Amino acid sequence: MSHLLSLREFTGEQLDALVRKALEIKRNPEAYRSALAGKGLLLLMQKTSTRTVLAFTAAVHQMGGYAVRLNWDESNFAISPLDLEARYISTTADAVMARLRSFDDIAALAASSSIPVVNGCCSRYHPSQVVADCLTVLETAGRLEGTRLAYVGVHNNVTNSLLAGCTRLGMRVNLVTPLRHDGAIDDELVAEAEATGLVGRFDTVAAAAAESDFVYTDTWVDMEHFDDPDYQEEKRHRIKLMSSFQLNRENLGGADPWIMHDMPIHPGYEISRDLVDAPKSVIFQQAENRLYAAKAILHELMTT
Repeated sequence: MSHLLSLREFTGEQLDALVRKALEIKRNPEAYRSALAGKGLLLLMQKTSTRTVLAFTAAVHQMGGYAVRLNWDESNFAISPLDLEARYISTTADAVMARLRSFDDIAALAASSSIPVVNGCCSRYHPSQVVADCLTVLETAGRLEGTRLAYVGVHNNVTNSLLAGCTRLGMRVNLVTPLRHDGAIDDELVAEAEATGLVGRFDTVAAAAAESDFVYTDTWVDMEHFDDPDYQEEKRHRIKLMSSFQLNRENLGGADPWIMHDMPIHPGYEISRDLVDAPKSVIFQQAENRLYAAKAILHELMTT
């Protein structure tokens, strides 16, 4: 694959190989210590980040390469045609991880770049997160095909990438999504996933949890907007609508699935604090696996 934009670029076999490559790298990091020797990764940032920046920066360094971080609003990307800037960065970096607001900008960047582009998160997709999620499922359950994962929350960019990735791997995705984030709507992707017969829809957390091995949630309010005074009315609306779908012991209805969250976490909103620290929480394993997912992605795109 020349780029990683949504996970729809991958066949099931290719995605399975990528996840297993991440597991191999995690188990034997020394074998990849110089795999990217001398290669440079540009981190092009328009959205804030903790895990994506740390994971991709550490990944390229730990494989012998180097990273340069460039903030979109402090660069000429903010004032110059995107295609011209994309052509320039292709002469000075070996790959770019772009965390931008708009998928259209990610796609335009890829179209004009002669180096691999990794979508580090946009309004519509979060593919590198889902590679880490699938690695976590593989480690925990010992398999991918046939596992059942429930996603509870706002239908957003993570939901899209879970649908694209998990169904390609033969995993079942059970959705509890009473609210859709406008910027994340991709009806074509949803229809493609549902056509596999591996997507279920449920009205309650308990019903989905009873049919799932893993239950996954995400923030109800994007991190950029959580404390934004201009977003407080929408925030109150979302909290009122979503409060009955919080991941907590009562709402799980006696089910005891593995608990997942892609972070950042807002305890007391989408998830209760006790579930974050529960014995079957794999949240921090999932977060750590962002590093190995990044390594596998960069190795795939920068060495082939």
